[in-house]
Amino acid sequence: ILNYDIMARFRRRTCIILLLFILFICSIMMALKTLRPDRAGFGDPFGLGLLPELQQRTVLLDSKQNSLNKAQGDTVTRVSNLHSIAVNTMKASMSPVKKLEEELSSPNYNFHIFYYTWYGNPQFDGKYIHWNHPLLPHWDPKIANNYPKGRHNPPEDIGANFYPELGSYSSKDPTVIEAHMKQMRSASTGVIVLSWYPPGMADENGEPTDDLVPVVLDYAHKYNLKVTFHIEPYKDRDDRSMYHNVKYIIDRYGSHPAFYRHKTSTGRLLPMFYVYDSYVTIPEIWANLLTVSGSQSIRNTPYDALFIALLVEERHKHDIHRSGFDGMYTYFATNGFSYGSSHHNWASLKAFCDSNNLMFIPSVGPGYIDTSIRPWNNHNTRNRVNGKYYETAFSAALLVRPEIISITSFNEWHEGTQIEKAVPKRTGQVVYLDYKPHKPNVYLELTLKWSEKYRKEQEQWLM
Repeated sequence: ILNYDIMARFRRRTCIILLLFILFICSIMMALKTLRPDRAGFGDPFGLGLLPELQQRTVLLDSKQNSLNKAQGDTVTRVSNLHSIAVNTMKASMSPVKKLEEELSSPNYNFHIFYYTWYGNPQFDGKYIHWNHPLLPHWDPKIANNYPKGRHNPPEDIGANFYPELGSYSSKDPTVIEAHMKQMRSASTGVIVLSWYPPGMADENGEPTDDLVPVVLDYAHKYNLKVTFHIEPYKDRDDRSMYHNVKYIIDRYGSHPAFYRHKTSTGRLLPMFYVYDSYVTIPEIWANLLTVSGSQSIRNTPYDALFIALLVEERHKHDIHRSGFDGMYTYFATNGFSYGSSHHNWASLKAFCDSNNLMFIPSVGPGYIDTSIRPWNNHNTRNRVNGKYYETAFSAALLVRPEIISITSFNEWHEGTQIEKAVPKRTGQVVYLDYKPHKPNVYLELTLKWSEKYRKEQEQWLM
């Protein structure tokens, strides 16, 4: 009987140990899968459908043109009102700025962060904008029929998988803008890459936002941050319209103390423009604008600048060089989604850029999830793994010793790439993701950590 009891206990213990070992192996495999996705992700149709060759994402707001024309006379008044509200708010809070400067880490002007001002709510805009984002159908009707349609219904139901600590805010709210600046500064980022459309134009789900730029610049200056522009793929974007729009930005905003200029290796101080979906336009058109001999050349004029193209596929690096761009960035926060966003390709891209006198600006992100607006796209979801995904991306970026690192994003809530503060929230039918077990500011703290690490390592690189 004693031997039987001993054997039974031994078998029981062995089974428990074996079960725990299997669970451990499974958890390791899941973590590795999340951190190191398949390299073939870009070839998958889920990935390709997000790119504009198959789905045009921006339109001129033709349907709003009549109302815009009617409101043209009020534009100056509206901008003036926005600006005066912001100035009054800033005056009221200027006294603690010196103390704030002592508490916050110094801004790192080599950390650039993508920022969106396209959100609206009834209090400031008369309606919800972007929080009520429609559910985008799959391009294959057979697949589309398997997923819900319609649009979100804020404030409880928003077009995001996470919920902002500030709620369904308006980008025009001065208290929101200030809170954003304070968060970005607390993370030791230095340059805001502001999503921008020409006056009177916007993405297909939004409203024009150019009149917010002066307010953003003022608040950025208060926190010693700089602002550069992320030029979106507006309708009929070409060499001629780009020349006029770059001229407009520099003439209108270039004298502001928060307007970003980058010091080049030759000592020149030049504005910088990120050009989203640059590959949609053929290299010959870009060359007209960006090469010295081009018919619309902006080179060696008062409007010369550094132009940074989006690299998606490997072949784009040759097009970017031929076009006359000054560098490339990768934008997407999904490791494995595109050639450019795959961490294991950054070393070869950096080597290509070094050999062709181009800047390589890798984009790091905390994770990715857009199933609130693309319910069929869970293939491209990247779990945050409580911050480990973000740190893996930073680690990969530092390995290639880039001059600048870009962060996707501060507040692109639709795609779940935000590092802005998020809070747990549960409504009738929706349970939002959150940053637990960490606090709402965990991704700001991680950004600060890696900003300081980058500074220390960069000192060694320069030695």
